Amino acid sequence: MTVQKEITVPTSIYGEGGKVNAGWCRRNLFVYDRNAVPKKLRMRTKEWDFFQVSDGEQMLQITFANISLGAAATCSYVNLKNGERLELAELVLFSYSKYPLEPNADVESSFHFAKGRSRFDIVTTKTERKLYFEGYHNNKKVIAACSMTIQEGLESITICTPFKLPHRFFLTQKQNCMPTQASILIGDRLIQFNPTCTYGVMDWGRGVWPHKNEWYWGNGTTLLDGKLFGFELTWGFGDESAATETCLFYDGKAHKIGRVKLKEFPGEKGYMEPWEFSDEEGRFTMTMTPFFDNHTGAIPLGLLGMETHQVHGLWSGRVVLDDGTPLEIKDMYAFCEYVRNAW
Repeated sequence: MTVQKEITVPTSIYGEGGKVNAGWCRRNLFVYDRNAVPKKLRMRTKEWDFFQVSDGEQMLQITFANISLGAAATCSYVNLKNGERLELAELVLFSYSKYPLEPNADVESSFHFAKGRSRFDIVTTKTERKLYFEGYHNNKKVIAACSMTIQEGLESITICTPFKLPHRFFLTQKQNCMPTQASILIGDRLIQFNPTCTYGVMDWGRGVWPHKNEWYWGNGTTLLDGKLFGFELTWGFGDESAATETCLFYDGKAHKIGRVKLKEFPGEKGYMEPWEFSDEEGRFTMTMTPFFDNHTGAIPLGLLGMETHQVHGLWSGRVVLDDGTPLEIKDMYAFCEYVRNAW
């Protein structure tokens, strides 16, 4: 079984001799200081705040990412039933020192970006995360807005994963189980998300990455017997010997699980065939039946770029909480993506 080292006190990213302090925590206790990264590696620093909202029929993604050589504020809307798509982006080059993002997602903060006719805002309080994106598409003004509710005592998973190369790491916090109000206005057309089943997930990331990587990321939230249930699955990169980025969430509490795997690589049989998941402890046995592949990007000549198959589907199976309580899952909407990148 994989060791799961839980961090319970504030901990710096780098320890003695520059070794990365690996582990996971229920709230972000890692002390991230971008100036602690060795100077020769600072242009490999990647920072992003990514938010995804869905009601199972449509999806909104709002992101600000700074990968040192450049930064981008992006917004995309996808109708998961008919494939309608809208994408906006505002780019800035040589951005390392221009747009440092917040060092901790668990504290009250705000971030603002404006360039040209685009505007991007994140405001985090103790009880909500508010996002706003404004831009233009085909000369139509686009405004996307959402408010994610942070319920009192809500736990998440923050994990620091080292890579084989010295001083390389990925610090990330995944927080879901956030009921969300969301809408997008395209010209005079208003698209609203179903408030009874719309949930948001935050993917907060800071790190120093190798050039080429691949990973799986699965996440979802639903209401189960009147209580919020969710899961977080990420694997495929870095050294997981201290902890895995896998967790269940139920009624606001995190329930740590171990290493998760797929029965077979989905690309071999087709991304729209069922995905069968299991874990090393018998606590996560689920099958996703896909209904939409949000395929984006490419890596020309394998040199620079990012290709994503974010597959959305209905999940069914069984999970087990820390105290041994089993939960039966039936047709839960969630996603899992397979990503290759070279950046």
